[in-house]
Amino acid sequence: MKTLQVLIADDHSIVREGLKLLLEAQPDLTVVGEASRGEEACRMAEELRPDVIVMDVSMPGLGGAGATKRLQENCPEVKVLALSAYEDEVYVRQLLAAGASGYVLKRTAAGEIARAIRVVADGGLYLDPFVASKVANSPIKGRPGARGSDALSEREREVLRFTARGFTNKEIANLLGVSIKTVETYKARLSRKLDLHSRADTVRYALAQGWLQNESVNS
Repeated sequence: MKTLQVLIADDHSIVREGLKLLLEAQPDLTVVGEASRGEEACRMAEELRPDVIVMDVSMPGLGGAGATKRLQENCPEVKVLALSAYEDEVYVRQLLAAGASGYVLKRTAAGEIARAIRVVADGGLYLDPFVASKVANSPIKGRPGARGSDALSEREREVLRFTARGFTNKEIANLLGVSIKTVETYKARLSRKLDLHSRADTVRYALAQGWLQNESVNS
């Protein structure tokens, strides 16, 4: 079992300490560092290269969204899981647009936070159930939905929708009556046209287009 390295960024020491204890109780998670500000989190991420940063949304100085955007530029392989006390969809959209791969509430059970870390580390996107439905019915501005879908063929849209919903290449091929290789070709085109490089990117794009209403986005 691969051990996932996690960096915790939160300006409250009691939150960091509690979260560290909860996460290190999981056999596949280890906390490699703690930061109290966004700037510090970015510096530590460049040094430690963790798999996932659990990032508080509201911190003094460079906040969660700003730090996430900077990390996307300097450490794009590091996944960001936003941690917040806010259920308002404005915060969720802001973090997803900045490049976060997930959004969980601070009141969420430890086991669910651990699951969210595993999902985003695996290239997926995780939204807390309390905010998922709000986001699915609201437009997300910014990365990666900045480019419109008008340049896509109908078949490319179908492949993108199924991918965002978690279908495998084989399942998509069966649903569309095409070969797996054809599905892979469509995905390669989508990656080039829309700059989508992970399922998290694909889900963000589909949400931005309003294609995932009433769909679960956690995998």
